[in-house]
Amino acid sequence: MQASRARLFKEYKEVQREKSADPDIQLVCDDSNIFKWTALIKGPSETPYEGGVFQLAFAVPEQYPLQPPQVRFLTKIFHPNVHFKTGEICLDILKNAWSPAWTLQSVCRAIIALMAHPEPDSPLNCDSGC
Repeated sequence: MQASRARLFKEYKEVQREKSADPDIQLVCDDSNIFKWTALIKGPSETPYEGGVFQLAFAVPEQYPLQPPQVRFLTKIFHPNVHFKTGEICLDILKNAWSPAWTLQSVCRAIIALMAHPEPDSPLNCDSGC
């Protein structure tokens, strides 16, 4: 657990240092729990989500970065790879393609990319993509 705390503190410092580097992502750590984060991401341009701001909730396991965080949309979104009731996201890097090289910031970037380029082969919301 010490290793995961150290990694998360490192990511926290990096997020603080580079706040203006990625204007599409605002990542915030819970003041009382380093394992709980939220993010605000901007909808990608030239998509139906353009102009929108979407909130994500991160639950980081104690085995992080060896295990992926659990991420879900708190903002309702109609997307093939997002469960419309729970906000669960079907994204390979959050499941079987996870690597400790990923950071919470890079996960946000991957989710933005998924918003722009849905994966119809792995739908969680069949009404929006099948």
